[in-house]
Amino acid sequence: MDRISLSLGSGGKLMRDFLNDLILKYLDNDRLNKLWDSAHLEIDGKVGFTTDSFVVTPHFFPGGDIGKLAVAGTVNDLVVSGIKPRFLSLALILEEGFPISSLEIILASIKRTALEAGVEIVTGDTKVVRKGEADGIYVNTAGIGEVIARPERIEEGDLIVTTGPPGDHSVSIMVARGEFEFEGNVESDCQPMNSFLPSWKMGAKWMRDITRGGLATILCELSEGGLPVHVEEAKIQFSPPVRAVAEILGIDPLYLASEGKAVIVVSGAGVNDVLHFLKSVPIGRNSCIIGKIGGMGKKGEVVLKTVSGGLRLLEPLTGELLPRIC
Repeated sequence: MDRISLSLGSGGKLMRDFLNDLILKYLDNDRLNKLWDSAHLEIDGKVGFTTDSFVVTPHFFPGGDIGKLAVAGTVNDLVVSGIKPRFLSLALILEEGFPISSLEIILASIKRTALEAGVEIVTGDTKVVRKGEADGIYVNTAGIGEVIARPERIEEGDLIVTTGPPGDHSVSIMVARGEFEFEGNVESDCQPMNSFLPSWKMGAKWMRDITRGGLATILCELSEGGLPVHVEEAKIQFSPPVRAVAEILGIDPLYLASEGKAVIVVSGAGVNDVLHFLKSVPIGRNSCIIGKIGGMGKKGEVVLKTVSGGLRLLEPLTGELLPRIC
């Protein structure tokens, strides 16, 4: 068999063979190998739980694929909530005719990313739909882990840190789609952010990953806590491809998404320790302070000091700059 067949969804021998010969070929572990309806897990203390679905197109893009994105995205949702990821579920919705060779590449990517993130795929599900009823493959992952920290109350004078230049994922997807006649190899920043977990013990008070809606929307979410947010455009880094694509298309890069960067709020007293730590891990080496809580603006506002010295109020993204990026 070289393509997904509707008969795989029957739940009979073909499905059993599919699970044993393909899924477990890449994702085998003691818990998943049992193929029980539920996984039995051991987790001490308070537990955090999340889920996310991934429909990105194209399924493969520079720097990643839908499998890597599905694992990293759910892991990151746990990390930014103060949760150490432990176990994931994996649900696949496959369209009749989807190439087995492509599925194998995706499963291998899921395995690599799960190993990198230190999580196990312990349960899952596969459904097959008729040709034309989906777009090749959709992936759902749910994640569970140990609560190691809780967001703290944000106060005036706290500092705002980004862990690197945002926007590379959106631009990678734009180029990979070829919709704008761009050429090049712009890599997505898709990656699990487990290595940021210790920052919770060093003074991090609030954390979000910079996904859909981009940095501007995350800052607006931060301001919803009641205090104004003040950031400086000159301190916000963007990669050359992101700046170039944004200028050509007239897109504000503040609204472009990442899949491996975070905004972290830290008290002034703890910021040096957190910054030193973030810069010591590869995915945080470009961390920097971009602004602070309070000091300018009204309650609930995000004020951007532009490079020309002017002031601009940021609003959350309305509509969708680029659909199906995750």
